Amino acid sequence: MPAKSHRDTPYNGLVTPEITLPSTDYWTEAAYQRDLEAIWYRRWILACREADIVQPLSYRVVTIGTQQVLVLRDDRGEIRAFHNTCRHRGSQLCREAEGRLKARLITCPYHAWSYSLRGELVRVPSKSLPEGFDKADYPLYPVAVSIWRGFVFINLSDQPEGTAESSFDHESVDLTNWPLERLVTGHTYTKVMECNWKVFWENFNECLHCPGVHKHLSELVPIYGRGLMARHDDPDWMLHADNDEPQYAGGLRTGAESWSSDGRALAHRFPNLTEAERRVGQNYAMNLPAMFIVGHVDYVRTVRLLPLGPERTELTAEWLFLPEALADDPDLDNVVSFGKVVLEEDAAVCELNQRGLHARPHQAGVLMPEEYDLHRFHEWVRECHRRHEAATSGRS
Repeated sequence: MPAKSHRDTPYNGLVTPEITLPSTDYWTEAAYQRDLEAIWYRRWILACREADIVQPLSYRVVTIGTQQVLVLRDDRGEIRAFHNTCRHRGSQLCREAEGRLKARLITCPYHAWSYSLRGELVRVPSKSLPEGFDKADYPLYPVAVSIWRGFVFINLSDQPEGTAESSFDHESVDLTNWPLERLVTGHTYTKVMECNWKVFWENFNECLHCPGVHKHLSELVPIYGRGLMARHDDPDWMLHADNDEPQYAGGLRTGAESWSSDGRALAHRFPNLTEAERRVGQNYAMNLPAMFIVGHVDYVRTVRLLPLGPERTELTAEWLFLPEALADDPDLDNVVSFGKVVLEEDAAVCELNQRGLHARPHQAGVLMPEEYDLHRFHEWVRECHRRHEAATSGRS
């Protein structure tokens, strides 16, 4: 069978006006709680990388909405997760966001109930125990864990669906040729955005804003400067069907190799990438609602979101490099500073968007043809809500 040509791909754009989610979905407490229950407490959420808890007894505490999860590596090297809650009276177990346990026990700082690293209750300091009390009945509340290529995901559902790997968006690229497991963190950037988590994903899924918001990014990726994400976003794409210049075909500008301030790549590059992966220069994989990962020729960038409230979202970005790049290459700022500028520009317009959503007459917005991926995101949100409502109504 002959390879599929870009000529066989139809126009991407929406052909009818599509209404956005209701404006109240972005700022009311009720809508936020619905998102938590239907999406954040049911999906696989990136907690950390295995390298973040590489030593036995090391841990991270991850907050998803109102829920705190303790993720740790036990004394046998296995990664486990529990609600950060003591079974006695509900006290928080670990107060710091990360650290290392002082002993092979998880001990509540309030009344000193102690648990093994596998979650069993092993010690209660009371002078006597009530009749019929069995420590085996009071383990820590477990949280499901799934490891994908060195990334640790957790799921708060009692019956999680699939795995972290299976929950990636079906249009995500295959990152097999990137050595994700052996990469090391070169820089971390955290920002609290004053916007609903969905606003960030909407911005991520369109480039109508790129010419006016991302000057330097639009220069690096010329098709973005046209307000498009891909060749077939243009209703007149056939006029340039044989033109593989970046402003029509996508990818980095001629001569650029990576996302950096001047388009140059680091000296240490990934050796097993295909020519197509190198030529594109940016390869995205997305795992809603919490993260996306981008493979470049010389580094990998991850972005994780966590909801802090109806109008607050924490963003954490990490730049991951080959160990030899961190040891030898002095020019990491050429890479990191560029990505930080793009994220700061995105955060600023997301907050701008959020502030306008409170207008009383603004019940909902309308999507333009180029916002087809944004519409797909809205349909995903709606489907998550429908499935959750069907599941909960079936239990009532």
